[in-house]
Amino acid sequence: MSMAMKSQFDPYDSQSFYDEMFDNDLNVRPHYESVHRTFARMKPPELTARHTTIQQRMLEEGITFTLYTQNQNEPLERTIPFDYIPRIIPKLEWESIERGMKQRVKALNAFIHDVYHEQRIVNDGIIPRQMIIANKYFRPEMAGLQVPQNVYMTASGIDLIKDEKGRYFVLEDNLRTPSGFSYLYKGRSLMSELFSDLYLNSAVADIERSLNVFLSSLRSLAPSGKSNPLIVLLTPGAYNSAYFEHAFLAQQMGIHLVEGRDLVYKDHKIYLRDLRGLRQVDVIYRRLDDEYLDPLAFQADSLLGIPGLMNAYRAGNVAIANAPGTGVADDKAIYAYVPDMVRYYLGEEPILHNVPTYILSRKEEREYVLDNLDQLVVKETSLSGGYGMLIGPAASTKEINAFADAIRRDPGRYIAQTTMKLSRAPVMLGGAMQPRHIDLRVFVLMGAQTHVIPGGLTRVALQEGSLVVNSSQGGGVKDTWVLNR
Repeated sequence: MSMAMKSQFDPYDSQSFYDEMFDNDLNVRPHYESVHRTFARMKPPELTARHTTIQQRMLEEGITFTLYTQNQNEPLERTIPFDYIPRIIPKLEWESIERGMKQRVKALNAFIHDVYHEQRIVNDGIIPRQMIIANKYFRPEMAGLQVPQNVYMTASGIDLIKDEKGRYFVLEDNLRTPSGFSYLYKGRSLMSELFSDLYLNSAVADIERSLNVFLSSLRSLAPSGKSNPLIVLLTPGAYNSAYFEHAFLAQQMGIHLVEGRDLVYKDHKIYLRDLRGLRQVDVIYRRLDDEYLDPLAFQADSLLGIPGLMNAYRAGNVAIANAPGTGVADDKAIYAYVPDMVRYYLGEEPILHNVPTYILSRKEEREYVLDNLDQLVVKETSLSGGYGMLIGPAASTKEINAFADAIRRDPGRYIAQTTMKLSRAPVMLGGAMQPRHIDLRVFVLMGAQTHVIPGGLTRVALQEGSLVVNSSQGGGVKDTWVLNR
């Protein structure tokens, strides 16, 4: 590496983290050479100009995310921080991820079906019955109900991390209403335009056809196999933090963006109100949590859903993606049993492994965790988005003591995990590359076939030293390029 090039990377060090672009001696990894060359040649004013252009484009196109402050009446809408140094994944590495993803979602989908039908995995003693019954996301209303094509999880977002040795681990399964699709596509659009030469010369796997796969997956759920079903995307409305994504996906797939008030229940069917009168809806891609879907079945005071929706669903006249009750499998305590699900339902060894996890309802594991809270990560099982977490090595004594008390009061509400040394990737800050911790949200689509969108969304903890990548906690994103050769 020449001295002129090295000056860009002075903030880098050889700490005990895996770096995506550099090895421990700051040599560039082979699959990053063209990216490294491109950015090393650019002067700070040009880098700053590119950054300004990207942020301006995001504002113009409304690529926003709503943050809620402690005063919930004052939401803050902002562009999600986007870093323009792409994350690169070699072809063979991605193929292993893809196989692991398909295996994992197949097992998870089988588990959800089993939970609402025979409950073999419970009866055979693999998962304690209490973990199902006490699960916040278990919906008794789904018991015995046949869902279209037996597909519960049309769209999944599985979070991966790398440890200090460069090994992938599954951090979390997001199976209810996973978000981030729009940032993946908009990021790719910006990068392919503003860094067109680099993009075209890098043989990057295409993601555009995945939108057609998404639409095909939704169509495959239509009752009676209709060839041209009416599909709607159900949003909580413009004040939802991910509303931009809802509008983007509806527009890209050519489906109707609706709120609950746009739909009506009649004769065990769901209809869309429009200028042509009432039109029967066949598939609802919902971005609304279970409890708000139908005030007659779930939360009675919900104004966001459609009264009678579950009656139409039970009658087989409308499909819902993802299916209600899917969250039973993305509870963080259930997560610990996914490797067992793979073995139980598929008769295979897991390709992708979990982060080592402690179940705090088990006395021995709870005592170990309480004695080592300063070294572990603790998560509340029913929360996501970076909320309800303790990162022991970065926590104060007061925070550790508060979590210890909470665990003693209700141990089943929490899990603990080994603190992983998340891999790092360079981000451009102040005209220089600086290392920040990252993860990877991989999107999986289930329909007639299972499809993994090439690359997914790399999320970045922009605060130096932070391990929290969630956009709700101030994290950013970057484009993820899977190489075709």
